[in-house]
Amino acid sequence: MKKNITKAELAASAAENAGIPKSKAEEIINALIDTMGDGIIAGKNITLVGFGTFSTSKRQARNGRNPQTKEEMKIPASVVPKFKAGKSLKELVNR
Repeated sequence: MKKNITKAELAASAAENAGIPKSKAEEIINALIDTMGDGIIAGKNITLVGFGTFSTSKRQARNGRNPQTKEEMKIPASVVPKFKAGKSLKELVNR
């Protein structure tokens, strides 16, 4: 069984479920991704009730080690995306 669903497969499934053309579903998915990305970049949390919350988290700068050379290196501070699953999604996954 294939473990990943591509964006094209997601669009095809959404189009079938909604009874709309696949091209329209792809447009909607792309617009949703763009809108969510813009919101997260602006520092906002995106909450889809029952599904989950997308947000960002700040990571402090820290020292690390190159696993190949064992040489110490500085890892710069960064902002990383986060996702916290909602109650309905957790229940669905644990059925």
